[in-house]
Amino acid sequence: MDVPELHPDLEPIAFLVGRWEGAGVGGYPTIESFNFGQEIVFGHNGKPFLTYTSRTWLLDEGGNKVRPLGTEAGFWRQLPDRQLEVCLSHPTGIVEIYLGEVVFNKIELRTDVVARTGTAKEYTAGHRLYGLVNGNLMWAYDMAAVGQPLQSHISAELKKVADFVPEVD
Repeated sequence: MDVPELHPDLEPIAFLVGRWEGAGVGGYPTIESFNFGQEIVFGHNGKPFLTYTSRTWLLDEGGNKVRPLGTEAGFWRQLPDRQLEVCLSHPTGIVEIYLGEVVFNKIELRTDVVARTGTAKEYTAGHRLYGLVNGNLMWAYDMAAVGQPLQSHISAELKKVADFVPEVD
């Protein structure tokens, strides 16, 4: 399969493209702390956006998969002056729009809009940091939800396992 050329607008976030796998930790005042595994895929089809999917699963103390956790999917669009827009959708009835900035291999995003269905949990804001550190994708997510103020929720370290994942037409 021919790999499409990355759209030139995406150059500041080109380091994200590929499939990443790894593990992280999570916690929040309303839940027990936990370990999780994660796969993130950033793809592209030559147009000026990246596709994004993330899957997580609970890990036991031995690092074995216990059950699925969260899933999210969306699109990342690079704007002029290193600004970034990210639209994410969750199967739990939450949609988020993040605005942020790329500085070298560091991305900082904050929610601009959060929309929820009537059955979704109360969630009001998010803050995400992504960075390429020694070739690994490090990221952290702060969340404001269920009556709690914005605070640390999950973080992970992921290794790139594939440089390009073809888009399905």
